[in-house]
Amino acid sequence: MTAKDPQAAALAALAALIAHETRAACLLALLDGRAWTAGELARHAGVAASTLSEHLDKLVAGGLLAEERQGRHRYVRLADARAAELVEDLAARLPPAAVRHSPRTLRESSAGSAMARGRTCYDHLAGRLGIAVTDALTLRGLLRQDTGFALTDTGVDWFRAAGIALEVSGRRPLARACLDWTERRPHLAGVAGAALCRHALDAGWCVRIGSQRAVKVTPSGERELASLLGISREELC
Repeated sequence: MTAKDPQAAALAALAALIAHETRAACLLALLDGRAWTAGELARHAGVAASTLSEHLDKLVAGGLLAEERQGRHRYVRLADARAAELVEDLAARLPPAAVRHSPRTLRESSAGSAMARGRTCYDHLAGRLGIAVTDALTLRGLLRQDTGFALTDTGVDWFRAAGIALEVSGRRPLARACLDWTERRPHLAGVAGAALCRHALDAGWCVRIGSQRAVKVTPSGERELASLLGISREELC
């Protein structure tokens, strides 16, 4: 009898951990890169707090979530960038019908449009905004896509000149392609994508809107993106 592959068992356990609608809803919500309270996630997933607590325990034990407590509140977030990449990659492989469902209310329609226009994908920019930035970086020779995503030397200099620090640490790549689940094209992730997103929010180029991951480009952001990357306002609509 052939011995069982321990990796196969571990992979099956990981897949089973994600393969529950409530846990999947929590993982997708946490792609906004922020820590949520257990109560907030329970309301988002539409389940009782006691039920959600059991699901969160499994996700923490499985290494997909990290938790911390402040007083009586329990906060959870994605464990790290690798956990976010796993969720992102799975979400990007959903069939189009699962992503472009018909909204049931005007509020849902508005939220969906805002998410498609611009959002954070864990810690980098996505939607039409993320694609516009990625295309502009590529067009100007700052980013290469021919053999996978890679910043050019000129690109590294551009980040430095723009005052965007590239803090490389651990095994996270400087640039990584992340398949955008609304645009069905890759946008910039990795250290460079995270740094650009963080700078855009800190400098006021973008602001978060609503309770989801949607972001909106501000008038000053439009000016900066046009000046630094030649991105027109029409590309952001």
